[in-house]
Amino acid sequence: MYVQGVSTRKVKAIAEELCGYEFSADALSQINQKLDGELQQWAARPLDEDYPYLILDARYEKVREDGVIRSRAVLVALGINGEGRRRVLAVELANRESATRWKDFLLALKARGLSGVLLAISDDHPGLKKAIAEVLPAAAWQRCYVHCLRNALDCLPRKAGDDCLTELRWLYDRRDLEEARRDLAAWLARWQERYPKLCAWAKRPTSKRRLLSIGCRACHHKHLKSTYLLERLNEELKRRAHVIRIFPNEGSCLRLARALAVEQHEEWLGGARYLDMEPLREQRKEKLALAA
Repeated sequence: MYVQGVSTRKVKAIAEELCGYEFSADALSQINQKLDGELQQWAARPLDEDYPYLILDARYEKVREDGVIRSRAVLVALGINGEGRRRVLAVELANRESATRWKDFLLALKARGLSGVLLAISDDHPGLKKAIAEVLPAAAWQRCYVHCLRNALDCLPRKAGDDCLTELRWLYDRRDLEEARRDLAAWLARWQERYPKLCAWAKRPTSKRRLLSIGCRACHHKHLKSTYLLERLNEELKRRAHVIRIFPNEGSCLRLARALAVEQHEEWLGGARYLDMEPLREQRKEKLALAA
C-alpha cells in the first residue's frame, strides 16, 4: 500500500481493518527496515554489462528535517544495455543538484561496474554536464530536445502561434547534418522578421550547435532525443508522492522512490527489447574502419 501511494498513517488503519488486530508502530518500523534492506541490496547490485546509452535527471520532493520543510533532489539514472533493453541503474537522494553531488553519483555507478557509455542524455544543468565530462570523458553528451524547446518558448510572445516551434521541432528529425543546416537556415529566414528574439537565440553558437547536433544523430535519434523514458518514471513518482505531500524524513522519500524504480526495473526485465542495437554496432564498425 505504501509503494502504491497510500500514506503511512492510512496504511496502519487499513492494515488493522483488513487483518482484524492492531499493528504497533514497532511492527510497521520493522516492515520498513526489511524493505529498506531489500532496496539497498538492489541499489548496490553490480552492473556487469555495458550500457551504451545513459539517461540522467532529477526531480525534487518536500522532506521534513528538524521541523523544517526542505526540498531534496531525487537523482535517477537509466541505462540501455548492449541488447537494447532498458534498466533503472540508480536512485539516490541529494540536498541539491551540485556538480559534486552528480559526480559522486556517477562515480558510485562506475564503482558498481558501469562501463561502455557512448552517449549521456540529460537537461542543461551545469553541474550535471560538468560531472559527465569529468567522470565519463569518452561519452558524448546530448541535451534533451524538450528542454531546449522550452528555452525557445521563453523567447516567444505569449500569444504566438505554434507553427514556428513546430517547424523547429521538425529539425530534430533530420539525420543528415547538411540537411539540418539548410533547414535551420530556411527556418531563420522565414521567422527572422516576426520573431527576432527567438531567431537571435537560435543563432547563438551554443544553441545552434545543440540544434544541429541533436538533429543529425542517425543512430536511434528518434528514441534518444529526449529524457522521455526517465520523465515517465518521474511522473509516476510525482503521482504517488502527491498523496504523501511532505515526507516525514529522507529515508521515507528514498524508500518510495527506490520501490517505484524497482517496480519499473522489473517490468522492463520481462518486457520487450526497446532498441535494435545492430545499427549502432554497424556504425561503430564503420568508424573503426575509417580510422584504420
